[in-house]
Amino acid sequence: MWTKLVLLLIGTLSMYQGISEVATEIYISEVMVESNVTLSAKSILDSWNSSTTLTVTDSSQASYGVTIFSRELVAECLVVGEDYNCNCSTGYAWSNEVCYNYGCCTEAPCTQNISLATSICVLKTPVVINGSVQVPRSWAVPTDTENLKTELNKVNGLDGAPVVTITSNTASLSTVDFKMKTYVALNTSKLQDILNTLVTTLPSGPILVTTAGMVNIQVSYSEKVEYESTPSLQCTFEETTDSAGWNLTRGSVRLGLGNGLVTTVTSNCALPDYPSCVNVTLTKVTGVWAGTYECGFTIGTIRHTASSELEVAPLPDVITMTFLPLIADCSDKKPVPVTVSATIPKTTVNYTVTWTPGGTTGLLQQQDATIYSLSTSIDCVAVEDQNNYNVEITFKNELSQKAIKNVDIPILKGPDACVPINSDGEYWPKTPPNTIVKNSTCPVGRIGYRIRNCNSSKQWEGVVSKCVSEELGKVVNAANNFLNGLGATQDMAKNIFEGIKNSSSLTPSDSGGDALADVDASIQIFGVMAKASKNVELNEDILPDFVDAASNMVNSSWGDNEKIVHEMSANYLTNVEDLVKNIQTNNSDGFNSSNLELRVCSSEDCSMSVFGIGVNMNKTNGTMKTMAVKNLMEKLRNEKFRGTNRSSVLLSATLVGNSDSNITIKMFFPNEQPNANQHLCVFWHTEKGDWSKEGCVANVTDDNQTLCECTHLTSFSVLMARSANVSSPDLDIITYVGLGVSVFSLLIFLFVESLVWSAVTKTNLSHFRHTAVVNIAVFRLLADCSFLASAFPDRISDTWCFTFTVCKHLFYLAMFTWMLCLSVMLVHQLIFVFSPVRKRVFMYLSSIVGYLLPIALVGTSYVYYKYTEQEYYDRKTCWLKYDRLLEGSIHAFLLPVGTIVLSNLFSMVVVIVTLVKTSVPDSSKADDKETAKSILKVVVLLTPVFGVTWIIGFVILILDDTDPMHKVANYSFTILNSFQGLFILITGCLAEQKVRQEVVRIVMVKTGRDTNSIKKLTNSSTTLYTKDK
Repeated sequence: MWTKLVLLLIGTLSMYQGISEVATEIYISEVMVESNVTLSAKSILDSWNSSTTLTVTDSSQASYGVTIFSRELVAECLVVGEDYNCNCSTGYAWSNEVCYNYGCCTEAPCTQNISLATSICVLKTPVVINGSVQVPRSWAVPTDTENLKTELNKVNGLDGAPVVTITSNTASLSTVDFKMKTYVALNTSKLQDILNTLVTTLPSGPILVTTAGMVNIQVSYSEKVEYESTPSLQCTFEETTDSAGWNLTRGSVRLGLGNGLVTTVTSNCALPDYPSCVNVTLTKVTGVWAGTYECGFTIGTIRHTASSELEVAPLPDVITMTFLPLIADCSDKKPVPVTVSATIPKTTVNYTVTWTPGGTTGLLQQQDATIYSLSTSIDCVAVEDQNNYNVEITFKNELSQKAIKNVDIPILKGPDACVPINSDGEYWPKTPPNTIVKNSTCPVGRIGYRIRNCNSSKQWEGVVSKCVSEELGKVVNAANNFLNGLGATQDMAKNIFEGIKNSSSLTPSDSGGDALADVDASIQIFGVMAKASKNVELNEDILPDFVDAASNMVNSSWGDNEKIVHEMSANYLTNVEDLVKNIQTNNSDGFNSSNLELRVCSSEDCSMSVFGIGVNMNKTNGTMKTMAVKNLMEKLRNEKFRGTNRSSVLLSATLVGNSDSNITIKMFFPNEQPNANQHLCVFWHTEKGDWSKEGCVANVTDDNQTLCECTHLTSFSVLMARSANVSSPDLDIITYVGLGVSVFSLLIFLFVESLVWSAVTKTNLSHFRHTAVVNIAVFRLLADCSFLASAFPDRISDTWCFTFTVCKHLFYLAMFTWMLCLSVMLVHQLIFVFSPVRKRVFMYLSSIVGYLLPIALVGTSYVYYKYTEQEYYDRKTCWLKYDRLLEGSIHAFLLPVGTIVLSNLFSMVVVIVTLVKTSVPDSSKADDKETAKSILKVVVLLTPVFGVTWIIGFVILILDDTDPMHKVANYSFTILNSFQGLFILITGCLAEQKVRQEVVRIVMVKTGRDTNSIKKLTNSSTTLYTKDK
């Protein structure tokens, strides 16, 4: 009889290789005793102690000394002849090798010869196994369930029978869940074989199994961690696995973790004994990161898990401050009672809350929020030197950490303010200038706030809404969590883009107010996901929702606040381009929607068409992604090439995985403006926020397409104009200087006319003339002031831009209509000498032509363009819009002006011919004839200037920009037109003898000097006009 003892020895192995290194190893020793005497295992173990020295030899025949410091009996076999009776010691169980090779899988003695097994008994390890599988409703409950249990019973160390639960989900499918426990660490490959067998023998799909108890987890904390601390967790596993990851469970919500701003997930922590490892480090954790962290290692359909609870000492992650009234009115120096509220996500935590300053506090628990309130009073005398009153709230948690939030309440100290108004059911109180009022009231179903600025002119600007829909607000939170690493999975990304698509599909065609807030929030979500895509790979299955959402967003107008539209469109373009570049496109060749088309090319010679734009590019490697967007060009800023017409489509091209040092892309844009003689190939300069043509060349092909060739990739488009010189700093300077001189000159002229009026209007003819010239000067002055006030359109509101456009349109037309009155009166006076026009008739007809006709023309044109849904004015220039020949509201100005200028020129010809060929014998009409001559000289000086100036303007539209005369005409038009006020002063005052005499007389009277000598002096001087008698 012999007894075989299996002993577990723990010893210290010392290796001497120049420098002593110490390593701890576990050795399994077999002891065979051949004797007829049964020896006690304990006596054998006791014979081995720390003084016993053993020698072990490794595979390379190197020997090492072992010092025993612990020993334990693991298994014992009694062998009598050919009969075996083996048992595992308490706390140990048969290994998977013994179970699956020798059939010993329970705690009963093993009667097989297991002496050749490498591992006989292993330490008991409790493992919990949960499985789930989708099965058809044809699943035979008794038979198939028993077959399932039979296969599962083959698992080693089963602790009780498997528990199977069947749940009906749909009319055709049911879910079979099972749970079982073992006291031995599983053999993953054997368990997978069992599951594969079940899939082939039973009517079921893949069986998904999770285990708990086989993975080691280590954490850097032992208790509740501080707010914004940096804890870490690490899991290791003894087998090589397919993948590994982390999940966070909070209540019933389970979210996957990926790399983000808060989370760093790594798997480079593997060790020889633990080839699988995954670590997560959390940076500045907040309350949202508290919960159960679960790591998982996946092999086939089996996932081995371990979990640990993380508690974070809470502080409010979000504190929203509101106050009433919105403005503290201290204009009367009396105390102002105010109520301030601090809203945090609903919580049961008992924070220590402190308000500064103090007052009456309150606490209100709502369904999804906890609200702290303070009622206090502002001492207006004490804050006399302040523009705002600061209120602060402090939250302190159990670890004495603090979260502080404050708010500034604007103070109104005087009468200068924007008047209080009610707009769309919202009240905007009396507000001091340069103050933004924030109203936290949103319609039902929306969250956020609205703001409105009281500008320095004490005028309310437009309301800017940040009230987004509640559903879109949830998407915003999900995207921010994704960026931080919480829920950073492909499924969550798909849900986010689906949410944006659903929200954008509800946006009306005219996106004003709250609808614009939804578009802006969606653009911001794109930006968040673009940042997140640098850490988390986004697969192409999100592209359909992404393309549809991006297309829906540009389908609306985005309102009329140009500053906001420019900012939103630039962000949209940047974010969409980043997402297109980062989203993987392994199998797709593109997607398209109504306003956005995406094409993908992986070949070396890429030739494609997007929204009718042909794109060609040769490359050696990589993937080319080409995107075309409609309805975006008119939203982007175009300051550098003002006055150009834009193509309807913007094209963006990117290369992924390309190593070419030099690239050239060719784009063929359809000709959308046949009469344009200048085509600019431009790209969007992200840093400058405007268009640039660097690195691009534009040519016109034989089939009248615009060929753009560029040596870089970005967003491209074509700008078209009648002239390349759409803006010139020199011309701008001439214009502003000339208008300034004109305004000053016209003011002098009107002042002089007011002084000499009674003296120079004694006859009807002179009265007619001076009345017309004064009206011309007044309207020219008003038009010039309106022009200067709107010289920088980006600095004024939409309302003021529209107002100045109407004013310029009206005042310039009125100036020309009074010029028409002057020329017609002159012709009539010279031709019908014996039928003079009565003053009453002249004033009546002149009032109709000079006042009512311009008003009618402006009003009719505005109503027409409003009714036909065309743009009346250009927001970028604050002037009438020019599209192409005979298209655009500018023709409501050019056609009347052209008609009047031609009429004035015709009148001049008639007058000159009449004066040359006709003599008037009646001396009683001599004074009127002299007056007519004076009028003729005025018309000769004024009408040609006006006529030639605007005729030159028409010529500019006709001339080709390559013509040398184009630049001459441009400068001539600018100089003659901008200095028009100076010409009126010269011809109306300085060049008219009667006006000069009266001015000198007035000066002499005021100074007490003799006027006779001055009169002689003025009479002897050469003048352009004869005096009226």
